[in-house]
Amino acid sequence: MKPDLYAHPFSSYCQKALTALYENHTDFEYRLLDHNDPETLADFEALWPIKRFPILVDGKHTVMEASIIIEYLGLHYPGPVKLVPDDPQMAIEVRMLDRFFDNYVSTPQQKIVFNAIRSEADRDPYGEKEARNMLERAYAWLDRHMEGRLWASGDAFSLADCGAGPFLFYADWTHAIDPAFKHVHAYRRRLLARPSFARAVDEARPFRKFFPLGAPDRD
Repeated sequence: MKPDLYAHPFSSYCQKALTALYENHTDFEYRLLDHNDPETLADFEALWPIKRFPILVDGKHTVMEASIIIEYLGLHYPGPVKLVPDDPQMAIEVRMLDRFFDNYVSTPQQKIVFNAIRSEADRDPYGEKEARNMLERAYAWLDRHMEGRLWASGDAFSLADCGAGPFLFYADWTHAIDPAFKHVHAYRRRLLARPSFARAVDEARPFRKFFPLGAPDRD
């Protein structure tokens, strides 16, 4: 048996899980969440009524949240790339950086996008300003952190980089990374060149027209 991944290719959190799967060439069944496939949507909702994706279904186990999916894959479908190190201290750093990208890059980025989707009467200018300020602080911290580093936790590609790829990808579309943050830009370019993440990006290209802020003609 192989696990089922319920996901959509344009979702940043789905791309995070997909990067891990592609990184280790893990065999899985892609259950595409599409309004033209009500049966798959119904299965997904029955499994996870919160309706946030991705989820991984492996036999009797339903695993929610991209970070946990990647940890689960490392336990049950290990491959040549160990995305969470065996060394406990190194693993703590990887998980800490994973939370950084989730909470301080992805969360404010999505807040800006969701605000754009709302009707003009319901928009929250103050909340959007706060989100943009958070992204600026996150970019500045990350630029210092990435100086002299290849990947988020050092020389090895990890769980943290699986999230950094899609989150920085969309964050730069949403609130452009200042050219002065040269280490962030270099890191983002390395992520886009990584075959596992590049594949996830390519699979999402047909959906770029749906980006509410307008997808730039690049990447």
